[in-house]
Amino acid sequence: MAQQIHKRFSDAQIKELLERYLKGTIERRYLQEILGIKRRRFCMLVKQYRKNPAVFSLRYKRQGKTRSIPQAVEKNIIEELKIDKQLIEDKRVPLKRYNYSYVKTRLANTYHQHVSLPTIIDRAKRYGFYLKKRKKESGHDREVLTNYIGELIQHDSSYHLWSPPAGVKWHLITSLDDYSRLLLYAELSKQETSWAHIKAAQAVFLKYGLPYSYYVDCHRIFRFVQGRDSIWRHHHLLTDDVDTQWKQMMGDCGIKVIYALSPAAKGKIERPYGWLQDRLIRTCVRENVIDLRHAQRILRYEVHRYNYQQIHSTTQEVPYYRFQRAQKENRSLFRDFTVPPPYTSIKDICAIRMNRIIDPYRKISIKNFHLKINNAIPRETVNLRIYLLSKRLCEIRVWCRNKLIDVQKVKTTDLKLVHF
Repeated sequence: MAQQIHKRFSDAQIKELLERYLKGTIERRYLQEILGIKRRRFCMLVKQYRKNPAVFSLRYKRQGKTRSIPQAVEKNIIEELKIDKQLIEDKRVPLKRYNYSYVKTRLANTYHQHVSLPTIIDRAKRYGFYLKKRKKESGHDREVLTNYIGELIQHDSSYHLWSPPAGVKWHLITSLDDYSRLLLYAELSKQETSWAHIKAAQAVFLKYGLPYSYYVDCHRIFRFVQGRDSIWRHHHLLTDDVDTQWKQMMGDCGIKVIYALSPAAKGKIERPYGWLQDRLIRTCVRENVIDLRHAQRILRYEVHRYNYQQIHSTTQEVPYYRFQRAQKENRSLFRDFTVPPPYTSIKDICAIRMNRIIDPYRKISIKNFHLKINNAIPRETVNLRIYLLSKRLCEIRVWCRNKLIDVQKVKTTDLKLVHF
C-alpha cells in the first residue's frame, strides 16, 4: 500500500512541481504519475496552492479529542476479560487465547452495549488482557475438496470440560458436511457409546438422507484395529476382520466409510470444534451451567449461529445458504432414506446387533438374562436388533432366516452386555 503524499514529499517539493505546472513547463499527466495521485486530487492541490501559495502545506494536525466510552461500558469490558483470563489460566479448560469478538457479542446481547472491536482490544492491551499471537505451524489443507453436499460427512467426537462449573467432562458428537461446512448434528453426551454415534447417524439420515461417505478416525467404535482391540495372541483376527456396530449400520445403508489415519487429517472437523469449544465454554461459565440440558440449549444456539449467521473462513459463505444453493443446483449426493429389504423398520437398521442360538426351551441368553422367543425353532441362530426407546426401555426385534419372528420390549438394565 503506497504511503500518503505528505509522507513521500515535502511541502517545498510539491510547491516546486505545482509552480512548474502553472508556468506550463511540465504537463499534468507527468506530475500525476510522479506524485502517484489521480486527476481529481491533483486539481484540488492546484486550487489550494493558487488560493494562498505562501501558507500552502499538506501537513495537518488531528482535530478534537479522542472519544471516550462510558465508565459502565469500560467496567463491563474489564469484567468480561477477567473471566476469560481465569479460563485461560485454568489448566482443565482447553482455552489458550482471548476472544475479543465474543466479548463484543456478549456486551451487545447481555448489556445492550455496542462497542467496536478495536476499542475492546485497546482496553485489553491497556489492562494486561492480551497474549501475543503464536507462530502458525504448517496446518491442514483448508481447501474444499468435495463437489457435492453429502459426498463426505466429517464425523467425530470431542471430550472436554465444556462447562467448568459442572466439574464433569462431556462428549460433544458432531457431523459436518464437507462441501457446505454445515453442522448436520451436534449433541452433548455423558458417555461415548456405539449407540450415541448410531443415534447421531440416524438423525442425519432422517433429516437429510443417506450420504455417499462418512469420514471418521480409528476409534474402536468405528473400526476394529488388530493389536489394539484384538484379544487373540496369534492374531487370528486382523484389522477390519470384525465390523463394529456402527460400521455394520453403515454397511446396511450402503455408505462408504473412510478412516483418517492421523489427527491432522481431521482438521476440517476440528475447526468447528474449536469455534464451538471457544464460545460454548465461555458462555457456560458466565451462566454457571451445571446441568447437561442447560449446556445443550447453549450448544443449539451456537450451532444455529454457526450454520445460519457465520461466514465460513474457507468457503466465504454462510454454511446454510451454501447448502441450499447446492440443493437448488442439484449438486447433492444425499439419497432418500429407505429401509433395505428384508427389514421393515428403521429400528432394524439403526440398532445394536448380536447373534444368539435358540436353546431347547426356545429361549436366548444375554449376559444371564433369559428371554423366551415366540415362533422360534430350537437350535436356530437368530439375529437380534436392539433399539433404545428411552433411557429405561428398549425394543428387541428378532430375525431368523430373513423373517421377523418376534418383537419384545425389555428394560435396558436387564441387558447388561449392551452399553447404551
